[in-house]
Amino acid sequence: MSRLGHPISLTCSAVTSSAITSSALARRLLVASLLTATLCGCSGGDFGRTREDMRSDDMHRWLGGEATGSIGMRASEFQLTDNERALRDFAYPLIEPPHSRPAWKSVFGDYSALPSPWRQTPVFDRTAYGRMLIDEPHRSHTSRYAQLMDDVRNDLLRLDPFQSSGAKVIELDKKRNASLKFISDLSPRERADAVARMEENALIVQWVQQCLHRRVASYRWALERLVLQAPDGLAADADRLINELEANANAPSAWGPQQRGVALSVRG
Repeated sequence: MSRLGHPISLTCSAVTSSAITSSALARRLLVASLLTATLCGCSGGDFGRTREDMRSDDMHRWLGGEATGSIGMRASEFQLTDNERALRDFAYPLIEPPHSRPAWKSVFGDYSALPSPWRQTPVFDRTAYGRMLIDEPHRSHTSRYAQLMDDVRNDLLRLDPFQSSGAKVIELDKKRNASLKFISDLSPRERADAVARMEENALIVQWVQQCLHRRVASYRWALERLVLQAPDGLAADADRLINELEANANAPSAWGPQQRGVALSVRG
């Protein structure tokens, strides 16, 4: 009944159409809300990076404890300095296995702690990277060469800031070690924490160095199989990049004096 007293006529088709429209709208809203909740809960960011809102200043602090713990030493209770924090931040991308994040991992949570090379079993497999590269679907064989060269270039780009940071931290640790005998009322716990932190820093540098040798071995095996299965002139460019990475990994001046640690084989 209208306000003027006239009856209002609603046809069955109008009611049905309105109900269907409302139902469809509700479904769309439900799907949109579920997608929003899913994406908001993801820890992955664009281009394989961890989202900024998932980062924290000490997100890589665990590297020191893992390095020392894997050879039976305790971790330091000291807070990280800015230089030590940067060392760990630069180390993680070089410790993480190359080409180890499929696209879906970049979106649905990709960050995880990794075991140190002194703890890992079974023995390092230098064929794993190459087999994954060759087995992955590619539009052409040249894209496999391109992926290999991109991975090596990324390592070269990351290596320079890490080595610069490592040299700075090791140099400061030398001064810290020399100052221990001059500090008044130095408690056994303070001394132990200072020594543990110096060991942590040295082991992280060695950890990265070991991983670089492993990467070189993996890249060489992959390149050899690419040449065997799909020979191309790009192989020479890839070989030059791998040689450059190997030269940087072997440069003694870039790593400073070796301290504690265990030599690892990169054979597979």
